[in-house]
Amino acid sequence: MIELIIIIVALFAASIWIYNLLVRDRNQVSAAWSDIDVQLKRRHELVPRLVSCVKAYADYEKATLTAVTELRKKSISTSRLPQKAAIEDAMAAGMQKLVVLAEDYPELKADENFRQLQTELTDTEDQIQYARRFYNGAVRQFNTRIQSFPHLLLAGPLGFKAADFFEIEDAGERHTPVVELSE
Repeated sequence: MIELIIIIVALFAASIWIYNLLVRDRNQVSAAWSDIDVQLKRRHELVPRLVSCVKAYADYEKATLTAVTELRKKSISTSRLPQKAAIEDAMAAGMQKLVVLAEDYPELKADENFRQLQTELTDTEDQIQYARRFYNGAVRQFNTRIQSFPHLLLAGPLGFKAADFFEIEDAGERHTPVVELSE
């Protein structure tokens, strides 16, 4: 009888321990997504400032400016991770095009506001990449845990679902973009 009570107590303690690990990992995924969201918000705040700075020098580049602005609006209104990831990747490419415009406009390249915005954008892009890697690591750990024995015995019945990775949906976007500068 004592052995049965010890086994029941041990199973109960193990269940609590496993549940707490699952909750910790799920919360880590949520916190990591929040970090990405903060950096994306920072990028979204930089976009109008960078666009207005470049616009003064590059009126003929209205298509790029409009595309980046539209992508910003789409990203703000999108909450599903796969769509948001695709929009953000397209937005990063558009932002790079805006920065490349500085090569065509030496006075823009020398503009203090533009240089500051370019530095902030570079820092933000680095932070986004770091946050994405951290998020994907947290997702990998969480997904591995809910799919591994003995955790899977509790994860499914308690409603723990695999999290989505922040990844590129379109295989064509995985290739290095070609940047062409008009001479």
